[in-house]
Order: sequence, then C-alpha cells, then structure tokens
Amino acid sequence: MRKLIGNLDEGKLIIISAPAGTGKTTLACKLVEEFPQHVVRSVSCTTRLPREGEAHGKDYFFLAEKEFEEYKIANQFLEYATVFKAQYGTLKELVVRQCADGKHVILVIDTQGAMKLRYRNDAIFVFIKPPSLVSLKERLAKRNTESSVVIQQRLDRVDFEMDQAKYYDYHIVNKDLEQAYQVLKSIVIAEEHKNRGKR
Repeated sequence: MRKLIGNLDEGKLIIISAPAGTGKTTLACKLVEEFPQHVVRSVSCTTRLPREGEAHGKDYFFLAEKEFEEYKIANQFLEYATVFKAQYGTLKELVVRQCADGKHVILVIDTQGAMKLRYRNDAIFVFIKPPSLVSLKERLAKRNTESSVVIQQRLDRVDFEMDQAKYYDYHIVNKDLEQAYQVLKSIVIAEEHKNRGKR
C-alpha cells in the first residue's frame, strides 16, 4: 500500500514563493513537521543580518558579502537573487544530496530565484497568495520584525510578485492557515501519485 508521502526513490523540489507575510514559511514548516522522514526545508544563505530569534544554520546561513560572492563564483548556488539589497541563495550540493536520498526539498524563495528554476521537471511550483492587501499589511505589522519603511517596501513589491504567480503550477490563498496547509499537502500527495508515463 502506498504511503501519502514518501513513495519516490528520488525527491522533488517544492518551490514556495509569496509576498512577505503571507505565511509561506509557516506552511513549509507544517509540511516538514508532519512528514519529517520525507520532507525537508532547504536552508538558504543570505547576506542580511539575523532577525531576533533566528539562528545560523537553522533559519539561514548568514554570510558576509565577500563569502557569498565566493560561493557565486564557485557556482555553488542552485539559484540566487538580490532582495531589498540583501543576497539570498540556495546551496546546490545540499539540495542534490537530499533529493538523491529520496527526500522532497522545500525551497522557500523569492520569485526571482524561482524563475531561474522554472524549467526543471523535478520541481513543483506553489505560489501563496494573501486574502487581500489589507490583511497582508496587518500581518507584516504584527510580525514586528521590520520598520514601517521596510514594510512599505515589501508592500510596494506585491504587485510584481503577484504577477509572477502566473508561472507557478499551483496557487493557494492563505485565508485560513489550516485549510491552506491541507491544500498544500494534497498537492504534494497528488504529485507523488501522478502517472509519469502519461503522454
């Protein structure tokens, strides 16, 4: 009997993007928590400073600009992008190894980085949408991790990010976290059970 998740010899990339404050990281973590043997979240590298409560190696690998550039020159990133003057990148070797072990790897990344992986046939592209711009602004304010200037910068970018959603396989509106999670889980289950031999 097939399991809900964990049936493939080689894992897939689950790429999740969304405007800041939409709940993409929370949804990714819920999937990892329910299926820890079969789903992992990729830890990205970044040049930005840690926010309160963030830990190196757990939330991000926090790198100096020079170190990040050295990784780029050495072609060690699967994808990378600059967002609000900070650089972000996904380590290629780590992802390849985890997928080879049969684990699905979740990349919670900006649309810029996601588009660099758009033509990979082992990737599932999921875009998380907020119920409205008003609710998104409220969520960002409640996080209390950024200044009003940074929050406005993020809001100014929403239209561009929402336009990029057309390139994603699936769209989920996160009005209710549990419902949104059930949709995300059903997407991964369906992808695992898809008939790959279909023409």
